[in-house]
Amino acid sequence: MSAFELVFAVFGLLLGLAVAEVLGGFSRALKRKRGNRPVRIGWLTPLLGLLVVLDLMSFWLVAWEARNQIGADYLTLVAVLGIVGIYYLAATLIFPDEPEQWPDFDDWYDKQNRLVIAGLLIANVGSWIGQIALEIVKPSPEAELAMSEAAEWLVGGGGLCLVALLTALLKVKGRRANVAMLAVAIVLLMVVGVGEGLV
Repeated sequence: MSAFELVFAVFGLLLGLAVAEVLGGFSRALKRKRGNRPVRIGWLTPLLGLLVVLDLMSFWLVAWEARNQIGADYLTLVAVLGIVGIYYLAATLIFPDEPEQWPDFDDWYDKQNRLVIAGLLIANVGSWIGQIALEIVKPSPEAELAMSEAAEWLVGGGGLCLVALLTALLKVKGRRANVAMLAVAIVLLMVVGVGEGLV
């Protein structure tokens, strides 16, 4: 078993559980929408769930790209657990556990969105710090190229845009503005993700 396989076993499980948590929330919401006491799902909570899932997928890809640099030591496992643990906690807060107690999911979003968004912001910054630390401690054979790609993503490719959007989402209270910013963040993650896949 390689070092990456060991670390992947830890964070792959938690990432999978985080994705399952979001999908389970969607499922509970759809069941309740068609049940005896229907709920109004709205746009905010589903968009937040989609944003979290797409961000989880981008983190999964970042980890895959760093597979030859990741060691199987205690510090690495704790760092990965910290980042993935934040993603998991954020994923558990997107949908209410008991949808029947929240007839309007926009109210739930108003109550929980800052915790979820702050979690995404912390996880992304932690991921970027981890990438930089890996390049310093164990440079990849293409270290110069990797660092330039990371810098391009942070400065011009969307990293700073994502941080700005997440920061704005922490402060903005209007529901329409939140819908617009969530949609832009989703499009940003999709465009960058598809673009990475084409390169």
